Amino acid sequence: MPAMPPRFRPFLGRRAALAGSAALLAPLLAPGARAQQPAWPSQPLRLVVTFAPGGSTDLIARLAAKGLQERLGQPVIVENRPGAGGTLATNFVAQSAPDGHTMLLSTSTVMAISPALYRNVGYHPMRDFAHVALLTTQPLVFVANKGFPGRTLQDVVRLSQEARDGLDMASSASGSLNHMLIVRFAELTGAKLTHVAFRGAGPAMTAVVGGTVPMMSDSLPSAAAPIRQGSVRAIAISAEARSPTFPDVPTFREQGVDLVTIGWFGIAVPAATPGPVQQRLNRELRAVMAEPEVRARLAESDSQAGDLSVEAFTQMVGEHCAMWPPVVRASGASAD
Repeated sequence: MPAMPPRFRPFLGRRAALAGSAALLAPLLAPGARAQQPAWPSQPLRLVVTFAPGGSTDLIARLAAKGLQERLGQPVIVENRPGAGGTLATNFVAQSAPDGHTMLLSTSTVMAISPALYRNVGYHPMRDFAHVALLTTQPLVFVANKGFPGRTLQDVVRLSQEARDGLDMASSASGSLNHMLIVRFAELTGAKLTHVAFRGAGPAMTAVVGGTVPMMSDSLPSAAAPIRQGSVRAIAISAEARSPTFPDVPTFREQGVDLVTIGWFGIAVPAATPGPVQQRLNRELRAVMAEPEVRARLAESDSQAGDLSVEAFTQMVGEHCAMWPPVVRASGASAD
């Protein structure tokens, strides 16, 4: 190989010298560079809840907040911001600083249903949020007045088709996940069902117990006490498998209806929140939900603790966001 012209040698020597100097200085510069990155968390955290205090949603939020506070060494304040079907709180978090100090207790309703229910919901469930941790899942259940003649889903379909005006079925609200389960069930089976919306699960259950409405769709935690008391009869749950709490209640699939629906509660943060913060939140929240006392509290309300990575939970939310809008449109429900 021919020798390189002399005029290039000083240049190469200087570049090599600079590279060597940079390598020697790197360990000295690294601590300073790291020091410029703000520590997280550097202040109290806020967990925004879309419902008023009380109920299973608030319980889940406070369990998560307590455990997260103990693990992070910063206060975690639960802030209830009810209104507009949870969209007010959801928009508030979407527009918050993406620094990991403001979190949303996200639900299947505000992420997968509300964007199709409202003409202008104000946020995009996937573009505006990072979905960092699944906290719990809850199956839904069809229950009937104890005097209702049907005991299976096939009975429900048959009785609804035989009745001139079909069957009424209640839920906690128009556009709720419970409402969408009724719509989807009717689509799959041909059942003639008329949805009756109430202001909350409590009034709807009162109507079913009293026989004003023969059936309702409810979350299993909400319906658990009336089922245990014998005030209503559980006909089917929407989970993959039977509930350990109610092992005698068959699933939809066991009764020939290919339908699995769960309500879920998770933690979402603004989309631009740094990746390391998202991963740290995921690790800490999974550890919190794995604690025996937390699992025991959840089991009391027939909820299952979640344990998914950021990537797996994001995929799950995306699947739900694709699944429910067509059902919402088929229902004709609108919140505008």
